[in-house]
Amino acid sequence: MSDDSVDDDRPRPVHAAAVLEHIATSLVDVPDGVRVDVDDSTHRTQVNLRVADGDMGRIIGKRGRMANAIRTVTRAGAARDGVEIDVEFLD
Repeated sequence: MSDDSVDDDRPRPVHAAAVLEHIATSLVDVPDGVRVDVDDSTHRTQVNLRVADGDMGRIIGKRGRMANAIRTVTRAGAARDGVEIDVEFLD
């Protein structure tokens, strides 16, 4: 096995995903359109957020301030899980 392989036994960001989903559903007009996916196929786990059409602006906020705040709070949830994450907002 090479050093570039990803360890399958590493912790999953359960709290981080729950925090992200809760924040997103609270902000958007269509809460049923919120989807949080965890991609741990790379060295650093990535948590992806998808929302319904027209709701991405509410998530990003003015000058990306809301997005940065969401990333900060979600990373705090990931610290509780014992894992470092990246948060991505996808269309």
